[in-house]
Amino acid sequence: MELKGKKVLTIVSPDFDDLELWYPIIRLREAGASVDIAAEIAEHEYKGKYGLSVTSSISFENVDISQYDGIVIPGGWAPDYLRRLESVLGFVRYMDEHNKVIGQICHAGWVLSSAGILEGRTVTSTPGIKHDLMYAGATWVDEPAVTDGNLISGRRPPDLPIYLPQLIEALKKG
Repeated sequence: MELKGKKVLTIVSPDFDDLELWYPIIRLREAGASVDIAAEIAEHEYKGKYGLSVTSSISFENVDISQYDGIVIPGGWAPDYLRRLESVLGFVRYMDEHNKVIGQICHAGWVLSSAGILEGRTVTSTPGIKHDLMYAGATWVDEPAVTDGNLISGRRPPDLPIYLPQLIEALKKG
């Protein structure tokens, strides 16, 4: 259990990408990490873009971000909403300021862009938001997954098998 004792937060709102949420949760739990699912409402069911659902375990207002070793942000359409929530942006800024792992895939880069933490960073994402990330100061590359310090970014669902090992390795070191 390579991540035994590690605590990870993932965040959701409606229309998250089903694979980008569930694949990391399953892999991180398999590796021994504890994963909490935060949303605006605790113990509420949220539906993904393709119909899978998840029940949140904690509300954003009850998250003590200092208790987590990493945050994982799935893509889908959810990041376009999540980027508007100051609590979510605060989680991302805290994790970055404390050099804790931030995982983001596909459209999740929107949240990091709005949090203002991309200046001078190298990231990947779905090509559809590359300009948003570049205008936020990042160097965007068309790679399956990129590690830049505490920031692990993935491009799309087919890249999850490359993204997750990098995310797990960062959490092991962190």
